[in-house]
Amino acid sequence: MIRKIDHIGIAVADAAAALKVFRDALGLELVGTEPVPSQKLVSYHLRVGESNLELLVPSDPESVIARFLEKRGPGIHHIALAVEDIAAEVERMKAAGLQPLAEKPSLGAGGKQVLFFHPQTTGGVLLELCQGSDGAEDGRSGPPA
Repeated sequence: MIRKIDHIGIAVADAAAALKVFRDALGLELVGTEPVPSQKLVSYHLRVGESNLELLVPSDPESVIARFLEKRGPGIHHIALAVEDIAAEVERMKAAGLQPLAEKPSLGAGGKQVLFFHPQTTGGVLLELCQGSDGAEDGRSGPPA
């Protein structure tokens, strides 16, 4: 079952400039910063109610986020949905014709299990399913800053 929007991933080239907007101008609380070596990025988590905005900053020019920025510029990269049972949701979504980008979930920010679905099968939106490693869904994807 999908529980809520966990976070919205926003690709940015400059963390300091993005924090001036989202933290300083909008007043959102920075609740975590975390390197995600498997994705070659650093993520900054800003609380918005029970969800987060996740600023995605490439740490490698060959990363998916770096390529996204090069092709499209800064902006919304994906929407992440928190689920109770990622394996069951993946099977349900596949049965509905949605195409995952990988065979099985992988380890994402905050130790969560994550799996992305191809935008060509989700109405043009890159969707991420995520399940917390401890079973608690608090809207935060990373350790405190």
